[in-house]
Amino acid sequence: MAGVVAVVGRPNVGKSTLFNKLTGIRKAIVDDTPGVTRDRIYGDCEWLGHRFMLIDTGGIEPESEDIILQQMKRQAQLAIDSADVTVLVTDIRTGVVATDMEVASMLRKSGKPVILAVNKCDTIGELSPDYYEFYNLGLGEPFAISSVHGHGTGDLLDEIIKYLPESEDEDIDSDDYIKVAVIGKPNVGKSSLVNAVLGENRMIVSDIAGTTRDATDSIVENEHGKFIFIDTAGLRRKSKVYDQIEKYSVIRARMAVERAQVCVIMIDATEGFTEQDSKVAGIAHEMGKGCIIAVNKWDAVEKDGKTMDKERKKLMNDFSFMSYAPIIFISAKEGLRLDRLFELIKFTDTQNAMRISTGKLNEVLADATARVQPPSDKGRRLKIYYMTQASTRPPTFVCFVNSAELFHYSYQRYLDNRIREVFGLEGTPTRMVIRERESNKK
Repeated sequence: MAGVVAVVGRPNVGKSTLFNKLTGIRKAIVDDTPGVTRDRIYGDCEWLGHRFMLIDTGGIEPESEDIILQQMKRQAQLAIDSADVTVLVTDIRTGVVATDMEVASMLRKSGKPVILAVNKCDTIGELSPDYYEFYNLGLGEPFAISSVHGHGTGDLLDEIIKYLPESEDEDIDSDDYIKVAVIGKPNVGKSSLVNAVLGENRMIVSDIAGTTRDATDSIVENEHGKFIFIDTAGLRRKSKVYDQIEKYSVIRARMAVERAQVCVIMIDATEGFTEQDSKVAGIAHEMGKGCIIAVNKWDAVEKDGKTMDKERKKLMNDFSFMSYAPIIFISAKEGLRLDRLFELIKFTDTQNAMRISTGKLNEVLADATARVQPPSDKGRRLKIYYMTQASTRPPTFVCFVNSAELFHYSYQRYLDNRIREVFGLEGTPTRMVIRERESNKK
């Protein structure tokens, strides 16, 4: 990856639309409500053989006393600090405002290359007289662009790559990293956990539910291995998804789960299990991801020598549909058992990717059918000819039988349990596909 480019500016000037246009994917939330993008969003961009990482940031309002806007400013500053080039996006329709002047001053102090983009210049070939006002920002020649239509973005990209460092052949091979989605209902401490494993204030953390609206990636390399942590927006019940932004966030969280290999499902120890926790976990379970149940804020619970065992048994009952998932009690705030969490993530990823030979599977199948005879109905008995593993993530087994109708769910569960007893498969769901095949009667 040849460098990092940060896209900054005050709220609602079109930063996220520009981000989406340049990366070619709808990754940043776009809405007419100011302040929609809160955390830093990362995406890969390529232009004329140059690959670089683009960072979309929350809108900067330097003098705002609003707690979220103050933290957005800090996130934008972190993006600027980590970038090789910064693109300041402004709005020709509003002209230069005081905030633009303050942001420009803030960028000049960074000492890094700054490119000025004047957005919403939607008419090709005609520059409004208002365009020349932007020279007053002292950032050199402004680039007239339309992030919606793409006008001028080629010239902007030409300018960006002038300042990028030479490409290195050390691109991150995502196959070397375990992708971990941190999911849960709002305000259970997902961002606090990501900050704790990163050792920096990467995510906006506050007691206001719904602070994280986008799924945000963070790279972690430590003694346990290489990981990409995806902090997701808290998933709420659909009845509570009042506005468009919340709706996007739920979709984004589901997308984050889809591209993850392991999901850390966070529960608030001070609240205990709720129906919403079950629904959040169900998304990861249905998508076949490796799953870990992390009970956060364990430091805030009054306990005796039996509290953990009691809570574990209760959660095993609450999450009976995913009894394979290990349960760990942590405190993101205090850093409690985070090393153990990393070990579980690696183990769960291995289990989710496990492949079992057809020979060994059929040995287990023969033993299982000898112990408990397959079911029958009206004199016709189920015959399972053989079993093979079709795929991993999750481990998916295909059973060839004489009658799919006779292969009752209870017997499928029995076989699944026998396979787990022999091969483990902890932390991962499994799938069983039934293929009906008439036997060759001999």
